[in-house]
Amino acid sequence: MSHRAERRAAREAVSAYHEAELAKLVERVGQGIDGFRSGQLDAFEVDQVLFQYSRAAKELWKFCNLGSVELTASLIARD
Repeated sequence: MSHRAERRAAREAVSAYHEAELAKLVERVGQGIDGFRSGQLDAFEVDQVLFQYSRAAKELWKFCNLGSVELTASLIARD
């Protein structure tokens, strides 16, 4: 496989990982909002869920974007 094809495959792997992990975080936010609407959570508890989402989403972005795409893809493949 050429370097260009390897890099493209690595970008696709990192992108798929980012999207899948972000979807999990968004699902958690949805559960928090649903809990608020049903009366199981109060506004402060939902605020905590949103705060955790914000921190986790930032860390996910940093992991997926602050290094060699090939290295990131290899780390994802190992996990």
